[in-house]
Amino acid sequence: MRTPANQVLFAARIGQGWFSQEAAAQGVSAAGQQALRDSGYEVSVRTYRRWESTNPGWPRPDQATALRAAFGRGPEYLGFATESATAFDSLPNPAVMIPPVKRREALSAGAAVIGLPWLSPSPARSATSELRVGRDEIELLHATAADLDAIDQQFGGDRLWRTAKMHLSWVHHVIDHGVYNDDIGQELHGIAGQLTTSLGWFCYDAEQQTEARVYFSEALNTAMISGDEPLATRTLSNMARQSVDLDKPREAIRFVRTAERHAALWDAPPRVTALLAIRLAQGYARLGDEMNTSHAIKRAWRASDQGVSDRDPEWTGFLNEAELVCLEGMCRSDLSQHKRAVRLLERSSDLQDIEHSRNRGMCLARLAHAAVQDHDLDRTADAAKESLRLIEGGQSSTRTRRQLALVRDSLTPHQASPQARDTIDMLTNRIA
Repeated sequence: MRTPANQVLFAARIGQGWFSQEAAAQGVSAAGQQALRDSGYEVSVRTYRRWESTNPGWPRPDQATALRAAFGRGPEYLGFATESATAFDSLPNPAVMIPPVKRREALSAGAAVIGLPWLSPSPARSATSELRVGRDEIELLHATAADLDAIDQQFGGDRLWRTAKMHLSWVHHVIDHGVYNDDIGQELHGIAGQLTTSLGWFCYDAEQQTEARVYFSEALNTAMISGDEPLATRTLSNMARQSVDLDKPREAIRFVRTAERHAALWDAPPRVTALLAIRLAQGYARLGDEMNTSHAIKRAWRASDQGVSDRDPEWTGFLNEAELVCLEGMCRSDLSQHKRAVRLLERSSDLQDIEHSRNRGMCLARLAHAAVQDHDLDRTADAAKESLRLIEGGQSSTRTRRQLALVRDSLTPHQASPQARDTIDMLTNRIA
């Protein structure tokens, strides 16, 4: 038996008892199906054979997850060349997966599908034609990534993460098969990193927490390999927010502290400082540490008061006054300062604009929950109804639905009140 070039991966599969590449492909596929919760997931023998060849490219996020599940360690410990482009198997029929849709139509309708027509196959294109990538294609990919984030802000991530996953696959396809110069290649890798962390956020909003962690980890790996400090900062901020929701506040604080170190390396603008400070406040609030929470909130507002600048990255655009007020209100709620939380969350819901409807829906759900704790059942009912109205108008955030379920459960001790019973029935009937 000839020893493959990638002897590290070869040794790992022999250690698993897989004495052929076919068996290894089947084993990795089975591990990926379980880790990704996708019964149809498959790693082809051809793909696995390429992994054991000389200098295999870095695997896609889903493939990296499957490898970790199969071997108990990541690609960086399995002989993969981290500086290479991401490996990608050609899609059998990409046009079926991602139909072209005009950008403005997608935004106005709330559709979570934005096509990349320049990548769509056509009868006129021969099998040997080159996929050339220039400035126009880069601008289209940047616009697509921005549109996905804008749709998330307005409608949430439930119906968006699958489409984002396909767009990320397209970018990996371009990296692996396109023809471009070094500058374009660097931008393609940057777009892939930004899409990966966005996809992690969409999965988080859709309560796909395991997948979210996978994509956040892959985005952070990409940032470390490429030295992309803004990407590392953004991803760690996202991870901190998720950790708070997973009730891991100490982990959230560690993520923020690490993000702050990365932010210092690129002299991040005040808006980034404000975002990291409020993320830190959320971690401390979930710990019940009022002093450090208040200190971090003050830092967030001081940084925010410095205003916007041309250096602000697009991913901080959501942090307007309404959102900062909402996040402060959530901190006060976690600290059991319910009256103060109600005032802040009500103010935020009045300030938020239609472009950030998802955030307004979450704010209203948190307002309803804080109002229950404050024994204001009228305000609870009103906030819950308004949050439901946004959901029924097209919003698709599972996080918001989960928060409304908490509101319903918190009303149980108040069932003697007709108002509480009516709100419980309304939520039970409309968020199932």
